[in-house]
Amino acid sequence: MPILPADRDPRLITVRRGGTLTDEDHRLLAEWAALCAEHVLHLFEQAQPNDTRPRDAIDIGRAWVRGEVHMRDAHRAAFPANAAGRDLPEPAKFAALAAGQAVAVAHVAAHDLGAAAYAIRAAAADALTSGEAESARVAERDWQRERIPAQVRELVLDDQRHRSAICWNVFDD
Repeated sequence: MPILPADRDPRLITVRRGGTLTDEDHRLLAEWAALCAEHVLHLFEQAQPNDTRPRDAIDIGRAWVRGEVHMRDAHRAAFPANAAGRDLPEPAKFAALAAGQAVAVAHVAAHDLGAAAYAIRAAAADALTSGEAESARVAERDWQRERIPAQVRELVLDDQRHRSAICWNVFDD
């Protein structure tokens, strides 16, 4: 299931590409996505302690935010992070995918919700055996929302309302 809409929201396209998103807001979205992915990264690292690809992707995404890495290099880092989760239990797999989505924000800002959605799925999957998946989903979603930068808060919340259905309804209230 795709997490990016067929029709792209111009608010999530940078000004230089014909949208309205400023570079500053793009960086804020990327940092928030990295924070979301990092919050559940331990679920991957518990399963694969010697595999640094998801952590490396988050670090590269943050380096892009600081202007130390080119967008293409950040975008390329998404693929190894995503591959790291292949054939793993869902909590670890979704945590790796969250990291891949977070670094991909450098290329397409709308991947911010992908990082958040996969992080929520990771937290919920981790709580599935205890029967607490729904409360874990809500807790992770709320944790993320508390950390949305004020400058992009309304944009992110509006995007969550519009894209929750294609993001497994993880943003629903």
